[in-house]
Amino acid sequence: MMDSVNQSFSSVLRIASFDIHPSAVYPIFIMGLLLHFFSVVSNLAILVLIATQRTLRKPMFYILFSLPVNDLIGITAMLPRVLVDIVVIKNTVSYPACVLQAFLLHMYGGAIPFILAAMAFDRYVAICKPLRYNTIMTPLAVAGIISLAWGADFALVLVLFLLQVRIRKCKNYIINVFCDNFSLLSLNCGEDLTINNIYGLAITAFMHITTVSVQLFSYTHILVTCLKNKQSDAKSKAVNTCLAQIIAFFLFEIVALFTILSYRFPNISSNARNACGMMIFLILPVLNPIIYGMKTKDIRIAFFQLLKKGKVSW
Repeated sequence: MMDSVNQSFSSVLRIASFDIHPSAVYPIFIMGLLLHFFSVVSNLAILVLIATQRTLRKPMFYILFSLPVNDLIGITAMLPRVLVDIVVIKNTVSYPACVLQAFLLHMYGGAIPFILAAMAFDRYVAICKPLRYNTIMTPLAVAGIISLAWGADFALVLVLFLLQVRIRKCKNYIINVFCDNFSLLSLNCGEDLTINNIYGLAITAFMHITTVSVQLFSYTHILVTCLKNKQSDAKSKAVNTCLAQIIAFFLFEIVALFTILSYRFPNISSNARNACGMMIFLILPVLNPIIYGMKTKDIRIAFFQLLKKGKVSW
């Protein structure tokens, strides 16, 4: 029985759509396309700078490299399919494609706090233990930190989706405009989802508590070190190296809070709820490259040097 039920879900599911006036369809599509284009180009620019500029070949930027990679995963996994649905008005998705999108979106959401925590730890070592920085942040240690961030995220999300295998599915309607774990679980045949819900809450708490603890520890010690340092230039440099990470951290927390609250108020329209649900996959991938481009001095200098070389060669 379970096999016959699950076989029907290897084909096509219906998926929710935005209620948009026909005259607004193409303007919204073009705006979304431009947003995606800007995010892809700006994040790729950060990746190219880190990969090609010798001045950026430092542990800090090797770790930072993961952030634009993750932003590209998040916005590309979500936005193009939603934009196509707005224009085509087909509003269908295959079950495997839906699972893949949900997995990538959860990977994106889980990787953000892990990457920010890794970056905060790097800044802690650089500012609070400058004489030991090179001995602590060795290439092997940096590779281990990056692997731990991505590996922990992958393992936790993989188990989250493996727990869905045991769930029988009878419905064929995805309640959000994009696929996620909650929407996939809503396809069940009235099954007991206690284990899935407990695990989902547990990994959310684990990710949040561990990564926020690392960041609070790091930035508290950095603040104390700055206050003890009597040299104003050193204080300013230390603050500037952390400013982008701190802005990104608060931006992530605020956007995540808005997303969670949108699902807690029943009076919010479906359009508003879906838009809030998409915010975390749109705002961060668009703003992160701007934040790091403007607030990270080394990236800013490398970018202008590359432009200058381009003008000279031209």
